Formats: sequence, C-alpha cells, structure tokens
Amino acid sequence: MNEEANRRLAYHPQELERLLVSRQNSGDVEGMAALYERQALLDDGEGRLVYGRDAIRRFFEELAARGRRFVMGEQRAALASGDLALTSTRLPDGTVTAEIARRQSDGTWLWAIDQFRITAEEQEPPARTS
Repeated sequence: MNEEANRRLAYHPQELERLLVSRQNSGDVEGMAALYERQALLDDGEGRLVYGRDAIRRFFEELAARGRRFVMGEQRAALASGDLALTSTRLPDGTVTAEIARRQSDGTWLWAIDQFRITAEEQEPPARTS
C-alpha cells in the first residue's frame, strides 16, 4: 500500500490541526497539503496569500527547508454549521489561528481557508519603577 492510502483522514474538523502538526513532525509535506481543498486559500500571517493545494504544498516545502516547526497549541472547540466549521488554535506564543473547514462528500473534512495568525497577545509593558 502506498503512503497516501495509509494516511489518516479527518472525520471531524477538530482533527485537522493535530494531523497537520503530526505530519509536519514526520516530514510528510504531501500529507500536510492533503488536508486542504484543491482550491484552498492559505494566509501565512506575514502578508502572503497562497492559493490552491499545489501552491500550499510548495509553501510547506519552503517552510520545511527553512526549518520552521509547528507546535500544538490550545485548540478551541470547532464551531460547525452544516458542512462548514470554524477551527481555531491559540499557540504558546499567544498567536491565534483561524480556519474554515468544509465537510467533503465522503464525510471527511478539509480546510478551505487557513489564516496562520489573526492576532497575538499584547505584551505587558514593563513595570514602572519610581
């Protein structure tokens, strides 16, 4: 069996984030891209919009080459309405992600939109001394 046939599918939108981080940690760039719809949109949080699964795969290849690693954060409960769901994670550095997932005809979920950073917690100003 090939690697794609052995790849776990997301049957709940909440599974997508864990699968993404797990696949990156194992070096499975193709598997990372497989979590996105064919015409998905990814906002990398640094001003770059990436359209389509093929471009998203290339983007993840670039991240891997630069050594960027994803970490699991605190996932918020997915908000689902029909075949759409909003997923979100607060990362350890305070960054919050937001994604729109869509249920596919086979019952699995894929991301249609992924925004790496919608906000970061403000750093508290240093304490004043008199």
